[in-house]
Amino acid sequence: MQMVKKSAYIVIGVWLAIIAFMPKSELYYTVEEQLSKKEITLNEKSIDEGFFTLTLHDVTIYVKGIALANIEKIDFFTLLFYTSLDISELKVDEVLHAKVPKLTKEATFSHNLFSPTTISIDANGSVGVIDGTYDLIDKQVHLDFVDPKEIDMVKASLKKGEKGWFYENSF
Repeated sequence: MQMVKKSAYIVIGVWLAIIAFMPKSELYYTVEEQLSKKEITLNEKSIDEGFFTLTLHDVTIYVKGIALANIEKIDFFTLLFYTSLDISELKVDEVLHAKVPKLTKEATFSHNLFSPTTISIDANGSVGVIDGTYDLIDKQVHLDFVDPKEIDMVKASLKKGEKGWFYENSF
C-alpha cells in the first residue's frame, strides 16, 4: 500500500512540476510567430502568467496591417488532460459587420483527453448561442445555432436542419 501511495505522490508531483514550469508565455510567442507567417499579428496590452493559466488583456488582431478585431481578454487554462481557451468581448471592425457578427460576448474552446480528436466550441454573442465542435482529423467544423438572434449576415452560409440552423465546413 505504501508503494502505491508513494507512486501516486510522485506522479502528482511530476504533473504539478510540468504545469508549473511549462513556458506558457513562450508557447504564446510561438503561436504568434506562426500567425505572423500568414500576415496575422496580435498586439496585446499585457500578459499575466499564472500556475495553470495565461491571460492576455486588450488584444488587437491585425491582418495584413489592418486592425480587424479587438478582444478584451483571452484566458488559456491547462491541466494537460484538459485545456480551454476563453475569449471575452470579441468586437470586429465596422467594415466586417455585414459578413460576421459584430460582437461575441464570450467563446470557449475546450479539449480533453477523453475525446482527443475533438475541440468543443461554445459561444454567446449578437447572433445568439452557438454550440459546436471541430474535428481535428477530418478538419471539419460544425456549429449549431441554439438560440439564433441576428443571423441575417451569416444566413447565406447556414443550413436548416431538424434542430434549427447550423453551419458546417471543412478546412
